[in-house]
Amino acid sequence: MTREKMYLLRILVLVIVLIVGPSAAKKNLMHDYGDALSKSILFFEGQRSGKLPSTQRLAWRKDSALHDGTDKGVDLTGGYYDAGDNVKFNFPMAFSTTMLAWGVLDYGRSMGPELHNALEAVRWATDYFLKTTATNGVVYAQVGDPNADHNCWQRPEDMDTPRTVYAVTEKAPGSEVSGEIAAALAAASLVFKAFGDRAYSKVLLQRASKVFEFADKYRGSYKDSIGEGACPFYCDFSGYHDELLWAAAWLHKATKSHVHWNYLVQNMNNFKPHIEGSMFEFGWDAKHAGINILVSKYVVNRSLEATTPFLSYADSFVCSVLPESPTKIVNFSPGGLLVKEGVCNMQHTTAISFLLLAYARYLKNSNHIVRCNNNVIITPKRLIHFTRNQVNYILGDNPMSMSYMVGYGKKYPQRIHHRASSLPSIVAKPEHIECKGGTPYFLSGAPNPNMLTGAVVGGPDTDDTYADDRVDATKSEPTTYVNAPLVGLLAYFNAHS
Repeated sequence: MTREKMYLLRILVLVIVLIVGPSAAKKNLMHDYGDALSKSILFFEGQRSGKLPSTQRLAWRKDSALHDGTDKGVDLTGGYYDAGDNVKFNFPMAFSTTMLAWGVLDYGRSMGPELHNALEAVRWATDYFLKTTATNGVVYAQVGDPNADHNCWQRPEDMDTPRTVYAVTEKAPGSEVSGEIAAALAAASLVFKAFGDRAYSKVLLQRASKVFEFADKYRGSYKDSIGEGACPFYCDFSGYHDELLWAAAWLHKATKSHVHWNYLVQNMNNFKPHIEGSMFEFGWDAKHAGINILVSKYVVNRSLEATTPFLSYADSFVCSVLPESPTKIVNFSPGGLLVKEGVCNMQHTTAISFLLLAYARYLKNSNHIVRCNNNVIITPKRLIHFTRNQVNYILGDNPMSMSYMVGYGKKYPQRIHHRASSLPSIVAKPEHIECKGGTPYFLSGAPNPNMLTGAVVGGPDTDDTYADDRVDATKSEPTTYVNAPLVGLLAYFNAHS
């Protein structure tokens, strides 16, 4: 699409919204949340690394990165590619796993036949994290040289870029990546305990405790230890203290141990200078709001000390988001999409929406009332309504009348920023495609030949327009941490539609 046409499209969308209003620009469509749920889970099969199982449903993907870890004498095969590249960034992968597990834990019984696939998606990650944490005093934090990888447009099956292994150790610590892996393992242990694999659950919980001890004892940021690998791609800007609290919160949920609760309460105060400025943030980098929402379940029901700050912090987070709140700090597009600064806006939409839905459910059976500046009351019903609107926007209730999930609805992105999806499959073109051999496909205006079903892209511009341009990774690239929170949201609305 030319710049002139894109400009005219933006003007047209803006005129429509201004004339008829956001609610009319959205069509209030009846959505098939079950279909969207199925596809959002299927997406993870397209992100798999390693030896693929016979049950692989996205058949255009094949085995890849089968020698990861061999240069270190360890097996680091498996796991997920984070987005449209071929690197395994364990920090965002672990966050995606934690959120996927949280969704299955809370809404798994609403998933019907998709529960099995959701459990497999969690297990694919946790099997990998058991490998990355199997060596005493070491946590493997990443596989793949990101600079070399991003210099190529190549199928994962063809990769010949360095599969560099990055590790954090006692002398070169990485508390955020280790803490997030501990959180993911603890959250997943609850999932498998709830859904029938207690032996695996026990293994995950034991490892989670061990990794958390390592993260807490040897404190430091992985951006200082493996900076050339982590930065600028997944550089930790918010510090590692939030991941330590996040891991402790999940370990408390999994064990009911007062040790972890005491750690949380004491360190919410001790870490205050490090975390107070980011209390309204939540995503792969910052876990602050998630900690307060997760822990609020116990405080709001008075099962643990109500004098702790978690509930007030959770309320403040809600008031920072809802459009009617006088203390709102986020923005919204003319069509109603939650918008924050930075790349891949949908990561904020799905993660924040997940927290608001969780909080609504925790508040339903309590007497607690969320007040924003004492003059605006936010009810659980309002939180659910807000969250549903955000999900519906993603699925097609927006000024572009398009779904931002590949394969869902009649109109969806065709040119996503994703190497495997945009290049001919091994079946279609068995010949090796070298590093720069994929560049013509990257620059092509043709639709991707392989449908990455369920992938949710970074999303539209702040004016609700979307160019469907593969080159613009900030808008057209899907990620695991966009989809992971969405799985739980879709499961809930599938059961409450």
